[in-house]
Amino acid sequence: MRILLLTLYYSPDLTSANAVILTELAEKLAEMGHEVTVVTLMPHYAASQIEAAYRGKLFIKESRQRVAVHHAYLYTSADKHNLLARLLNYASFNVTSTLAALFAGSYDVILCPSPPLTIGLTAWVVGILKRIPFIYNVQDIYPDIAVQLGVLKNRRVIRFFQKMEHFIYRQAAAVSVLSRGFEQNLLDKGTPPEKLHVIPNFVDTAFITPGKKENAFARRHGLADKFVLMYAGNVGLSQGLDHMLAAAERLQETAEILLLIVGNGTVKPELEKEAAERQLRNVLFLPFQPRAALPEMYAAADVALVSLRSDIGRESVPSKAYTIMASGRPLLAAVREDAETKWLVDTAACGVWVPPEQPQALADAVLALYRQPEQRRQMGENGRRYVTEHHTVDSVAQQYIDLIEALIQS
Repeated sequence: MRILLLTLYYSPDLTSANAVILTELAEKLAEMGHEVTVVTLMPHYAASQIEAAYRGKLFIKESRQRVAVHHAYLYTSADKHNLLARLLNYASFNVTSTLAALFAGSYDVILCPSPPLTIGLTAWVVGILKRIPFIYNVQDIYPDIAVQLGVLKNRRVIRFFQKMEHFIYRQAAAVSVLSRGFEQNLLDKGTPPEKLHVIPNFVDTAFITPGKKENAFARRHGLADKFVLMYAGNVGLSQGLDHMLAAAERLQETAEILLLIVGNGTVKPELEKEAAERQLRNVLFLPFQPRAALPEMYAAADVALVSLRSDIGRESVPSKAYTIMASGRPLLAAVREDAETKWLVDTAACGVWVPPEQPQALADAVLALYRQPEQRRQMGENGRRYVTEHHTVDSVAQQYIDLIEALIQS
């Protein structure tokens, strides 16, 4: 089969979780014998500007692991808080990606992951002109998440994007969602149940494996003799990591405990400033790490955190949860009680749940795990076993192939 993947982020721009997932999925589909073409952005995520090797060009084509990758120009802005700049970013990609997709080749089906919501419009236009179906893959539900975070407040703008959302669901031949919660959300919005397919995200269990805490990454950053609670990922509005700092303040009396925040994002400068003002000597900030460093980075942690604000996170599981489980480390989930992530922790017996935005509960859970090494070991083993049984790239890729084949036959 000939598959077109439309995505904002793709290798070598691997600083977002979605980029890693979609790169691995495309490469696995190509390995399974399918012809995969990717249309994506010029690499830009880490520095908020197009990387030097890709500047000054409208399109660049390259081949990566048997996948034809077409990079398209986009407008970039260093101000990630600016809604207009972000809309211009998405709009420029919609124009250039549509052109790239139309001239990149022939396909049997289009797979387009959201966000952004507008990528569904590109898939719809290309699908009409190429006379092929598209699958809309919901990695996060927009505009819901933007409204919940306060990014979208204007009622007219919200209604506009809600109409766009419903339009895309109607036009898609199929809509794949990550969780039962996402499925229910779309059912409540009137999406036909026969269009909906639950296909979870995955983790490369051959790449992320349980490793020794005493490793080069741990030594380089002074972690080898510490009990490390690690958060790794986007440091943005939705994570509520200010409560992690408040928990750190409560844990300062236990000198062995260190809270590690790895990643970049819109609120990271504020968190660094707050940690300095509070004189928190038990908090360490590191930037996004290269992919090659991830196995040792997770091995250097004793416990890893998934944190989401109390007003979001009910309907899905962040992909980092599967990475934590694959690493054989306990998952500390600071999420709402009805969240899919809590269900995962309970089902897999792979960690501990605490209510979100409650620093004392978070601090108490860290102390309890610190004092129970055997319980941590068992949780880590449980998590590793669960993802190898349910969330490997092979099993998820086959689910996509089954869906694509069914669409083409119908």
